[in-house]
Amino acid sequence: MVNAYIRAVGALSRGLALIATLLIVAAMLVVCQMILLRYIFRMPTIWQTDFVVFSATAAMFLGAPYVLMKGGHVGVDVVEMIVSERTRAGMRLTASVLGLAFCIIMLAATWVQFHEAWLGNWRHSSVWAPPLWIPLSALPAGFVVLCLQYVAQILILLTTGAAPAGTHAPIAGQQAAGTGDDLPLPKEFPR
Repeated sequence: MVNAYIRAVGALSRGLALIATLLIVAAMLVVCQMILLRYIFRMPTIWQTDFVVFSATAAMFLGAPYVLMKGGHVGVDVVEMIVSERTRAGMRLTASVLGLAFCIIMLAATWVQFHEAWLGNWRHSSVWAPPLWIPLSALPAGFVVLCLQYVAQILILLTTGAAPAGTHAPIAGQQAAGTGDDLPLPKEFPR
């Protein structure tokens, strides 16, 4: 059951990472189109800047669960490297629980903003004036999956004692990050 949850959340994180990648590629293409229109053809641009900002922002929030899963976040591990394995495991568990708490708070806040934009039919103040619920939808969607990914990380820490792949400070006897699967899978809970 735990393995299935971790695999499902991992697949969901990978799916959002793919969407985030496509959004970044789309934003780059729109920037190129905008440069071509403005500086070669001397034509005005209306929607391009807003699209690029919205796409890049959505890519950050939708890509965050994958970054957490891969351990790709920026971390300062000086203290982590000098403490015992037991203390290090406790620090990782505490950090994951605090990260989950932060994401739950942000999920609630971004959901309220998205919901108000949806109900109020908010529009962006630009000439293009797209409905704001569309770009705002990436925030709660990203935080939902980020919360699920934190739960998966906590389950891995509790069931295996091993850190998820890509964590910064090495644990003695554990294979180096990036040489195995995306996540070490725990043994099933006893029935």
